[in-house]
Amino acid sequence: MRHLNDTTVQVNRSLAGAAPGEPDARPLVSAIIIFWNAEQFIQEAIESVIAQTYDRWELILVDDGSTDASSEIATRYAQRYPDRVRYVEHEGHQNRGMSASRNLGIQRSHGKYIAFLDADDVWLPTTLAEQVALLEAHPEAAMVYGPVERWHSWTGEPGDIARDHVEKLGLEPNRLVKPPTLLALFLRNEGAKPSGPMVRRDVVERVGGFEETFRGRYEDQVFCAKICLEYPVYVADRCWYRYRRHPASCCSAERDGQGDVAYRAARLKFLRWLAGYLGDRQVQHPDVRRALRNEFWRIRAPRIYHLLELVYRLTVQSSRLARSGARRMIPAPIRAWLWARWRGNEYVPPVGWVRFGSLRRLTPISRRWGFDRGLPVDRYYIERFLDAHRADIRGHVLEIGDDTYTTRFGGSRVTKSDVLHVTDHTPKTTILADLTCADEISSDIFDCIILTQTLPFIYDVRLAVQTIFRILKPGGVVLATLPGITRISRSDMTRWGHYWSFTSLSARRLFEEAFPRPAIACEAHGNVLAATAFLYGLTAGELSTRELDEHDPDYELLITVRAVKPEQVP
Repeated sequence: MRHLNDTTVQVNRSLAGAAPGEPDARPLVSAIIIFWNAEQFIQEAIESVIAQTYDRWELILVDDGSTDASSEIATRYAQRYPDRVRYVEHEGHQNRGMSASRNLGIQRSHGKYIAFLDADDVWLPTTLAEQVALLEAHPEAAMVYGPVERWHSWTGEPGDIARDHVEKLGLEPNRLVKPPTLLALFLRNEGAKPSGPMVRRDVVERVGGFEETFRGRYEDQVFCAKICLEYPVYVADRCWYRYRRHPASCCSAERDGQGDVAYRAARLKFLRWLAGYLGDRQVQHPDVRRALRNEFWRIRAPRIYHLLELVYRLTVQSSRLARSGARRMIPAPIRAWLWARWRGNEYVPPVGWVRFGSLRRLTPISRRWGFDRGLPVDRYYIERFLDAHRADIRGHVLEIGDDTYTTRFGGSRVTKSDVLHVTDHTPKTTILADLTCADEISSDIFDCIILTQTLPFIYDVRLAVQTIFRILKPGGVVLATLPGITRISRSDMTRWGHYWSFTSLSARRLFEEAFPRPAIACEAHGNVLAATAFLYGLTAGELSTRELDEHDPDYELLITVRAVKPEQVP
């Protein structure tokens, strides 16, 4: 809980409202409530949006062809708050279903973030403030959600509410979960499904919104499956959403036999859709495939599935004596290895059995970053980044230190090349200047600036980035790389100082002080193996491409930034 509170407090400082007379730079949240004959509860849902402590929101009320007084209630709120609340409906006041209604709400919304609330549920007052803070603090997260508090209301009256319980998440909270871990968890029914999530608009658009072929059940699960399959999701332990269970809700229909049949049919349709979706994208993740196969068996042949489950349990129980004997006879590392292979997991040696081999040493294998052995690990990421953006290296190009990358990746697209250095000890230096006070360099002259591993050695990095912005032409591009996990460059420390290492968040915030946010693309690269190899001075050639390209957001070895100066600067 401490981690979530600290993140929220820190980011909320940047989300505070604008001073009087100043434009509000906080992100706009589009809250979408769809409804169909929800007159009993819709007012309470709308009021929970109005009561939010974060006040930069718009509310889109989507009428899915209601025939009761809920349309009148929604229209009344839209008239009362014309600048913040909008009432929309399908052409001809049709009933199109939840997915089509949510897509209509998305089309009519304008926010950077989109939050969904059902008409019979409510938000807690700090929901938007805390979810926005988390998405701002974790720009790589596509979505944020937390556990749901389920309420029972079996008479359907608004006052008939009894608090039931808060669902268990099924995994460690307050962290980014990489794809497709959550999807496998949901398929195994081992975690709470996302209810009332907040999602980035650009992600919603990339996954194509909601699938309108699903009506009645699984609309939310299909939408979340598309996100969890491809994007990291931040899972928090904070409960923001109160889910009301009552006789007219979808889940209550599953209580009788007819509902059970309908549930199995809807579940089977979802599984078939997901199998086709995975096939189209050639997803081979074993956990997802295994969970999907088990779910097919559970839904299509429940008796056989439960029989096999019973046999499995009996087998497990009968093998306890055998395992007890094996523990006495088989060493712990071998047992751990066998168990990991059986479960399909990566083997983790027990305490005391880790073998360091050549890495059990107090000095690095190379003190020259690996240059004396081959291509350093960080250079692998740098060169891959520059190669991906070689089209930007054109016209008048400035590089720091030498022109190696300008020549290699720019080629004939470069019409003029300059090399900047703070001293004149390199023969190719054409501009002798300090980026923090380079008044001798004219403004708006470079089409591209290659800034690799330079900012750690400049104390006032803010002034340096402002200079870079100034000397770029409108439409010009800076291609920058910054170290994350790294050793000290002793020679640079001695000559002019080695001051900084960065994270993807600090790098993005640094460039946002000069460049507009939409013009910045910031990525992190690396994992624990790549970082370890880099610190020891090993080379990229000593790791496989798969090992180098694996991305672990908790081990940021190198950060890359591509920032574009606007054509028209205010």
